[in-house]
This record gives sequence, structure tokens and C-alpha cells, in this order.
Amino acid sequence: MTDTSSRLHTGSHDLPVSPELSRFMAGNWTPSPLPDTARVPGHDLTPARQARLSARFPGERLIVPAGELKVRSNDCDHRFRPHSAYAWLTGLTGEDQVGHVLVMEPSGPHGHEAVLYLRPRSPRADGNKEFYRDRRHGEFWVGRRPDLAEAERLTGIRCAHLDALGSPVGRDVATDAELAAALSELRLVKDAWEVGQLQLAVDHTAAGFEDVVRALPRALEHPRGERWIEGVFGLRARAEGNGTGYDTIAASGAHACVLHWIRNDGRLNGEDLLLLDAGVETDTLYTADITRTLPLSGRFSPVQRQVYELVLAAQDAGMAALRPGASFRDFHRAGMRVIAEGLAEWGVLKNAEGELYRRYTLCSSGHMLGLDVHDCAKARSETYLDGVLEEGQVLTVEPGLYLQPDDETLPAELRGIGVRIEDDLVVTADGARLMSGALPRTADGIEEWMGHLLDSAAG
Repeated sequence: MTDTSSRLHTGSHDLPVSPELSRFMAGNWTPSPLPDTARVPGHDLTPARQARLSARFPGERLIVPAGELKVRSNDCDHRFRPHSAYAWLTGLTGEDQVGHVLVMEPSGPHGHEAVLYLRPRSPRADGNKEFYRDRRHGEFWVGRRPDLAEAERLTGIRCAHLDALGSPVGRDVATDAELAAALSELRLVKDAWEVGQLQLAVDHTAAGFEDVVRALPRALEHPRGERWIEGVFGLRARAEGNGTGYDTIAASGAHACVLHWIRNDGRLNGEDLLLLDAGVETDTLYTADITRTLPLSGRFSPVQRQVYELVLAAQDAGMAALRPGASFRDFHRAGMRVIAEGLAEWGVLKNAEGELYRRYTLCSSGHMLGLDVHDCAKARSETYLDGVLEEGQVLTVEPGLYLQPDDETLPAELRGIGVRIEDDLVVTADGARLMSGALPRTADGIEEWMGHLLDSAAG
């Protein structure tokens, strides 16, 4: 048997660096400090957030990692986004936060001191090669990082080199359910700055929906029209923010009956509906979550309008149930009563009692919204799903009907129609404010809006 081990090898594609090149790379660089006035967005809010967390865990060491890179394929990583709790406590949201860790060190009888352990900017002298050799962290490969003093000015948090952290011991949000729940619960009510960031995300998302309507003629011509739609919205999301807050659902025809259709590989048929569920995530990582169901012809057929208007009535009922002190589940129950009664009137169900309507709705009709599209998901049931609404909470109301193409309980004309209408609202002192009202919701409003956008695109 021939020994091939000497001919087999793995390793880097990088060329070796000679001493001469190393010396040459070390000098003659113009200083480029960050401005002394640079601060992370919302930096004045993070001390109070840290204090609220500190009060929940007196005397305990708390560890909140930003997270690590995840390999997509071979030596290519997925784009990095820091953990939402880390972003909320530090204000740091960039891709340069890989591996960084916020530690809340017990200080005094009840308080904590926040210490941010990070990988600072690499020096360009003393033989250091990281800034031009390290493919994952080097400045010439992935961009500039702040040094320790700059990071402290940016965040107002004491900073230390990541190497000084050692092996962390304490409550770690990545593994500790109680700490994860607390961090979710602390984010249930948004402050005014957060509501403003969410409104910005909503506004950019509305612009993305307009882009999609203008692009429909081209999308209808393409064999993967759903992906054309996804790409058009994605352009708006990357141009205005960090990207999409979740994978865009561009579901035409019967694909709209699949709740999380993200393959988006279908052709568009002008006689069908398009269910577009998409949201722009801001640079501060707050995301919108909006769904509109659009007639690709620009006009609803009678049966499409019938389904659409039942879902709209359910959404109206759900929105009307939003107010401080109401059970979180009240808006879902209100919407589902309308759906069940409508299905009974159509003869699909014998009556509106029971929960057989769920065959056609499949899931609940809303969730909290914020740094995550399904925000605060680790909160305990008694504080969220089985809790009551409070002023300042932001949530979606999104009833839907998903009438499967092979469902023999349905008349033939209803099969294959999927409709969801989703809007973002903030709970106010006496009800709720519709944040996504720039996009029409009624069938007539959608037809008029689409007609105007298509005419302007053609002209």
C-alpha cells in the first residue's frame, strides 16, 4: 500500500511573511482615531437597563455574550449579528462584536459594575500581523475595531481585553433559563427611543412594499418571480438598515398556505394573490414585521375579496381589543371569533363553536416585536402569553386564513387561497396606535394604491 500522507496536506492559502515584509508593514500609517464625540445610538439608556438587570440578580455574576461566528460553508461564515440582549445592554450592534462578552460583576451589597470584554483594534507595530493577516478579525479583512479607550467612550462601559476574561463562571444568558427569561421580560415594555426605532423600521418596510409593487411587471415575467420580489425588498432593507429582520416570505398562489414559505422559488401568476411578509431591521437591530396580501393583477377577484375581507374583519376585531390591562390573548380570541363565524356563514363549518376553525388558521395571530421579530420569547408565560398588556408594548396583529389546495372540506373555488394581514401597533394609555398605517389595509385601498404605483412605474 502506497503511503500518500506526505503528499496530502491542509492549510492556509496565505503566503508566508518574510521579516522584511513584516517590518515594512509595521510602519508609516497615518493615525485614524475615532471622533471623541462618537457614541453608540441610545448610549444614555443602557445604564438604566443594566441597573434593572442588576436589581433582579443581586450579588450574582452575570454573563451576556455577543455570540460567535457560525460557519456557512467551509471557510465562509454567516453574517454576524450580536445577541439581542447584548445589544440592548451595550448599544453595540455591529459585525465587529464577534466573541465579545458583557459581564455584570457584583459590586457592593446589591449593585453590579458592567465590564465589556472585547477584542480591541490590533496595533500596527511591534511585529503584530493580525491587522493584515487575520481573515476573521483583521482590520484589512473585515474592517476597523475601536481600541479599548475608544470602546469606553462609545459605550460608557469599562472595557478590558477579551484575553483577560479567562474562563467565565456565573449566570450565562446562553445557558441560564432564568437569566434569559429576565432579559426578555425587561424588554417587554419599550421606551420612547425604542418605539422610535421601531417606527423607523416600519417606515422603511412600507417603502420596501412600494418597491415591490412597482417591480411586479418584471417579477411576473421571471420564472422565479417570488425571488425577484424577495430581492427587491432585500435591496431596500440593506440600503436603509442592517437588512431584513427575518427571511422574507414571498408566497404566491397556494404557496401562501404555507406559513413560513421562504423558498420563494415560484413563478407568479397574474390571477393569483401574493402574500408578502417582510420587515426591515434598522442598524440598531429593531425590526418591523408586516404582511400584505396583494392581487397580482391589481384587482381582487370576487372570491379573493371574500376571503380577504373576512381576514380584515378579524384583524379589525383584534386591534380593537388592544388596551392596557387586557389579556395578551384577548386580541387573538376576538379575531378568531370573527373567523369562526365567517367560516360558519360560508358553510365550511357547521357552527362557530369549538376550535375546528383552527384547521384553516393554524397559528396564533400576533406576538411581541422589538429587537427580535418574535421578541421577548424567553419570558415566562405569566408575564407574556398569559399576562396583560401594558402601555409601551409593541406587537403584531396578524390573523390569516390558509385554505389548502387539497382540502376537501372546502368548495373548489376557495382551495389554494392564503391571506394574512399583519400590522405593527404600540399599546397606548387608552388603546393602541397603528404604526404601519402608511400601507393600506382594505381591499379597495390596496387596489387604489397598487394602481397608482403601477401607473407611476409605467410612466
